[in-house]
Amino acid sequence: MPHLTSTAAGTRTGGDHAGFGIPGLAHPLLAPTEWGGLARPGAPLHWVVLDVADGPGLRPDPHCLEAVGRLRTAGVRVLGHLDAAHGFRSHGDLVADAQRFTDWYRVGGFLLDRCPGDRDALSTVRRTVGALRGLRDDTHIVLGHGTHPHPGFVELGDQLVTFCGRWADYRWSQVAEWTADHPPERFCHFVHGVPRPHLEEALRIARWQGAGTIWFTDRTDGGGRVDPWETMPGYWDEIVSRIGTGVSE
Repeated sequence: MPHLTSTAAGTRTGGDHAGFGIPGLAHPLLAPTEWGGLARPGAPLHWVVLDVADGPGLRPDPHCLEAVGRLRTAGVRVLGHLDAAHGFRSHGDLVADAQRFTDWYRVGGFLLDRCPGDRDALSTVRRTVGALRGLRDDTHIVLGHGTHPHPGFVELGDQLVTFCGRWADYRWSQVAEWTADHPPERFCHFVHGVPRPHLEEALRIARWQGAGTIWFTDRTDGGGRVDPWETMPGYWDEIVSRIGTGVSE
């Protein structure tokens, strides 16, 4: 187990947040306004994850093609969603989905969601990441562990998701000391159920823990029944104004 340091100690100084990583809005047909708004200037978006149908789907989706095209024109990187299923998804299936994402949607990388984080999984994930990077020269890889993995994974991904969960857990979360050896742009935090009055506190925790890519939302998972990432947070304009270069319209 990596040694953990309490956020209350204030031992990390990640600096200002560079921007947002959006882990997975609803399908563009169900959330056209949200997808359309992402192409507007003002919000510092690192990337947006595309999940067509638990992956790339069986054929190119015209609504997704249009949404991705607008983002690409606006200079926003789009990542394809790949579910590693905690290591139970086969290498062949993952690479096949990644190839379809690349061929159909020309994605700029991948979020390897539910990525295993144990030391024993290093070789398997290394093989998968190597295959993904072979699809295009500048592939951006985000390993979606959702918690602190073995330190060896930092050598495999461009970014690691070291927290994904509820605000009630995040506000008392701890950070692995080994993360201090790497810059904030290597780490991502996804937090749902963050009340508007606690937004500044959440931003402060991310700074302390050294996470350079964040996604905070007031949406909740409804006790595990709802995907909290499918819609934009109610305070989207406010969080953009706190972190970005302007407020979205």
